[in-house]
Amino acid sequence: MIPDYPPFYALVKDSILAEWLHTLPKQVESAFDPQRHGDLPQWLQAIHDLPDVTTERRGLNSSSVSVGLRQELTSEQFLTLETALRQLHPWRKGPFELFGLPIETEWRSDWKWDRLQSFIAPLKNRTVLDIGCGNGYHCWRMAGEGASLSVGIDPSLRFVMQFWALQRYINNPAVTVLPLGVDDLPESMAFDTVFSMGVLYHRRSPIGFLQQLKTLLRSGGELVLETLVIEGDEQQLLIPEGRYAKMRNVWFIPSVLMLERMLRRCGYKNVRTVDLSSTTVLEQRSTDWMRFHSLVDFLDPEDQSLTVEGYPAPKRAVLIANA
Repeated sequence: MIPDYPPFYALVKDSILAEWLHTLPKQVESAFDPQRHGDLPQWLQAIHDLPDVTTERRGLNSSSVSVGLRQELTSEQFLTLETALRQLHPWRKGPFELFGLPIETEWRSDWKWDRLQSFIAPLKNRTVLDIGCGNGYHCWRMAGEGASLSVGIDPSLRFVMQFWALQRYINNPAVTVLPLGVDDLPESMAFDTVFSMGVLYHRRSPIGFLQQLKTLLRSGGELVLETLVIEGDEQQLLIPEGRYAKMRNVWFIPSVLMLERMLRRCGYKNVRTVDLSSTTVLEQRSTDWMRFHSLVDFLDPEDQSLTVEGYPAPKRAVLIANA
């Protein structure tokens, strides 16, 4: 069983992204092939087991994306809801609240949103893409700001199914999370705003990735780039030997000044850095909804300014630029 994407396709058909429909439905169908992921039947069953209730209460503009009230569920339904949602563990991006049930995720993704929201172009009536969106937390926040289409992509089916658990009750076809990676997108698109948050350092070719992001934007469209950085001048970068903060696939961490130069070399205009923040163990941590190791386990226990490998601890910058 594939989640209900046709209402989203109907909106795309009447948008500037209409040509995407030549390839998108088949890509989605392929991604949900049960032979590609052995846990997919379990996740689909969890979505099926969610209580069959409707609600008019939705909160997309608060720190915790929320839907429903506790009194709208019986005690049995509330237990069924929690049991089903826990089948989708781990929950990494959030927080959320469903019918009074708080989902305390690994990341306080609302903190990242608060750091960038006042600097980006207003999202009202814009077509927005969020690359590597996880379960779509920020997609809901973008919809709350009035985006006409809020499209997230993430190749992890577990996180896609977490999105569909929310969508079961929020029921907004203008918001979706697709089981795709950035390399699955057409070569040329026309989004008004593209968000790339926590992706650049996972790409083997950072310049190629920045050029690829530019092809996804309309002329004058806005890139919102959030990524790991280090301190230093325009010549400084870190290429980890092996792991960084226990992550295997971290390839390239530049200084802010180098990253600004890279964006200009790729043809972006009006490049500016709007935030620089150290990641703390309050922003990224283990919780009852994400019971694996988290940031505190990735830092040197004797000196939390360093990772366990001896590199500078995570520091993140938000940059904005125009195509």
